[in-house]
Amino acid sequence: MICIDPKNRDNFDKRQWVRLINSLSGPKSANLVGTVSKDGKTNLSMVSSAFHLGAQPPLMGYVSRPHSNQHPRHTLMNIEETGFYTINHVDSSFLKQAHQTSARYKRDQSEFEMCDLDEEYLDSFAAPYVAPSKLKLGLRLIEIVPIKQNNTDLVIGEIEKIHLSSDCLREDGSVDIAKAGSVAVTGLDEYHQLSTLFRLSYAKPDQPILEIIESN
Repeated sequence: MICIDPKNRDNFDKRQWVRLINSLSGPKSANLVGTVSKDGKTNLSMVSSAFHLGAQPPLMGYVSRPHSNQHPRHTLMNIEETGFYTINHVDSSFLKQAHQTSARYKRDQSEFEMCDLDEEYLDSFAAPYVAPSKLKLGLRLIEIVPIKQNNTDLVIGEIEKIHLSSDCLREDGSVDIAKAGSVAVTGLDEYHQLSTLFRLSYAKPDQPILEIIESN
């Protein structure tokens, strides 16, 4: 085993260091964030930082990378303009197109069109969903929290719509992510297919942990 001290990283160039730090947190969910500007220009961006914030109300967050004139964050700009966006799970059937959305397209170029991904509007929701996604969420912006240490932004939204394949919803209310085909990503370019090892019982003091047996 080796020990790497961030204060002494002379053996790494800038790109190597970024790849190392990006991969340390391990696999994370791969999602596409769909937005539209006030003038009707759609946008789509890959994010690997979406996370659960609470169930009542149902809140999710994700981290937007630093915004600048040189590297404008069109997704963040659209969310600020309209207050609505979608989060769409990525699966292997459109993974390469989803990865391509991370390219730096101009604001008047829609990643839906440039990356050959169909957009769809459901239930009169104001932001576009990714049509082939099997699990997609419509969110309303609650708050954008600036993170001063690295000029990123924490985007917090409340889930207003949930669309998913019926066979992915278990009787206990949980979602079978593996059955949905959702993929995970490590760093910026390594993708993983998910499979379920097992589910475990709720942990309580002085009680054994048991495997949850799914009914067919």
